[in-house]
Amino acid sequence: MKKKDKQFAVIGLGRFGSSLARTLFKSGYEVLAVDFDEELVQKFSEEVTHVVQADTTDENTLRALGIRNFDVVVVAIGADIQANILTTLLLKELGVDFIVAKANSELHGKMLEKIGADRVIYPERDMGVRVAHNLMSNNVLDYIELSPSLSLVEVTAPQDLVGLSLAEANLRASCGINVVAIKRGDQLILPPLPSENIREDDVLIVVGGKAGVQKMEELE
Repeated sequence: MKKKDKQFAVIGLGRFGSSLARTLFKSGYEVLAVDFDEELVQKFSEEVTHVVQADTTDENTLRALGIRNFDVVVVAIGADIQANILTTLLLKELGVDFIVAKANSELHGKMLEKIGADRVIYPERDMGVRVAHNLMSNNVLDYIELSPSLSLVEVTAPQDLVGLSLAEANLRASCGINVVAIKRGDQLILPPLPSENIREDDVLIVVGGKAGVQKMEELE
């Protein structure tokens, strides 16, 4: 029995879509995976809650899938841009609550936004940014750009900060960033108090602008 109520549909089982569907399912969510390729669908038969071979550019097919019943539908179709756009448009017309669509370029993304995608993602671009930040700093474990002016970074506590409380480290003043959580082994401290001491091997989850994040990355 899955433990969470929110239901997801992932359309397109390429590398991005299949990874996303598996991660959501393993995290406890109900997941419907859909792809036009029957061979891919067969390979995925035990990876998610349900998997279906279907042409999602057909409105009647989407209706038959009960696609409106899903809280979030992700259009992860990559190679066929026409199918990606048409599927997104049909989902919008059918009244899906929240549509996430994968874009291959800025122009493609703008088009998806215009036809009603609630969120557009650029997996190749975003992965490039994350890998670059991981390479630039040994401390950075993950980097997610929330907006052009705001990023969320998961970083191993720099030695310069070990033994200090969050108040003493005062990263808001020195770097313009906020520590929103601390991972300590299996424990997640959320939100951490200003008196919380930073320990060796703590992972700090911080939010801030690019300049502040860069300053944080430069700490030893």
